[in-house]
Amino acid sequence: MNSNPSDLSKTNATVFPILFALSFSHLLNDTIQSLIPAIYPLVKASYHLTFSQIGLITLTFQLAASLFQPFVGRYTDKKPQPYSLAIGMGFTLTGLVTLSLANSFPLLLFSVALVGTGSSIFHPEASRMAHAASGGRKGLAQSVFQLGGNFGSSIGPLLAAWIIVPKGQFSVIWFSAIALLAITVLSYVGKWYKNYLINRETKKSISATETHQLSRKTVISAIVILLVLIFSKYFYMASLTSYFTFYLIDKFHVSVQTSQIYLFVFLFSVAAGTLLGGPIGDRIGRKYVIWASILGAAPFALLLPHANLFWTGVLVVPIGIILASAFSAILVYAQELIPGKVGLVAGLFFGFAFGMGGLGSALIGNLADKTSINYVFNICAYLPLIGMITVFLPNISTTKKIK
Repeated sequence: MNSNPSDLSKTNATVFPILFALSFSHLLNDTIQSLIPAIYPLVKASYHLTFSQIGLITLTFQLAASLFQPFVGRYTDKKPQPYSLAIGMGFTLTGLVTLSLANSFPLLLFSVALVGTGSSIFHPEASRMAHAASGGRKGLAQSVFQLGGNFGSSIGPLLAAWIIVPKGQFSVIWFSAIALLAITVLSYVGKWYKNYLINRETKKSISATETHQLSRKTVISAIVILLVLIFSKYFYMASLTSYFTFYLIDKFHVSVQTSQIYLFVFLFSVAAGTLLGGPIGDRIGRKYVIWASILGAAPFALLLPHANLFWTGVLVVPIGIILASAFSAILVYAQELIPGKVGLVAGLFFGFAFGMGGLGSALIGNLADKTSINYVFNICAYLPLIGMITVFLPNISTTKKIK
């Protein structure tokens, strides 16, 4: 029996068709999710909502999308569920139909909670499948997976501007076709993953895992630091994804459609930057990428509230690109801190990210009601400076250990 780790790495090639399928399904999933903030100006006017109520919609969605994720990840670490992704997308499909028919604020909250529940099932297990298909190139795999999600988030506002804003709330139901397509793709991925699990069981005696020499206290401290970095990233992202359109309309008096185009520019920049963090982290080390991706956005974020319309459109590009490179590096770094718990770590970090985004949106909306949207953007500009705590992260040196 050959137990040489280098030989194992040759047989475990990166399965790009599965990574692309996961990325595409992530695109479809996050396109649907991004419709929710993209239609905020429409529902705010239709239902005479306050900014606090807009924040509550985001909080409801993000909590539903975050609370279950660590539990889903922990469960699937022990008992992988190949077809859980398709089942989760069924919740999303139901939420879309309900959202298109919602005629009250409570029903809006219920609808976005269903979409969020689908997301909470999707992300941990999809991240685990990307890890399985990585062939050891874990940063690249997570970046490819994340790329689809961020690109989907970027095109959602455009689709909302072209379809939902002119045609009304009921047109949301047309996006059910996207959910049905995602269910088809995810069923194909589930079939591959089922075969992968069977093959893994037959080769378990020669499989390799990574370990490190860090103490439990150091690992816990590092996880806390990473979560604080996620907090700074997603609180700031919440100010842009949920309120950037209102900021542009209030400060520069642009139309809703024009504000959606600027939101698309930002979200497309996020998508473009996503592919950088993982592969660069594979080459030079994830800690360096985390340094650059959080703290590096600070100068541009501090300038943004003082820029005119043209420079606002320019500045959101580097902000989006730099911030986007963080998550893949943070996630893989955390998975290396806690080897063998891929689903749990993915669920914890995706869930915490969504939760912080939802909490941030609710608090920012409340602050905007009490002050102004311009004041909010001035305050949030300082959040990327929290990236300085990256200096306290340990350097990880992993070694292969044969089971």
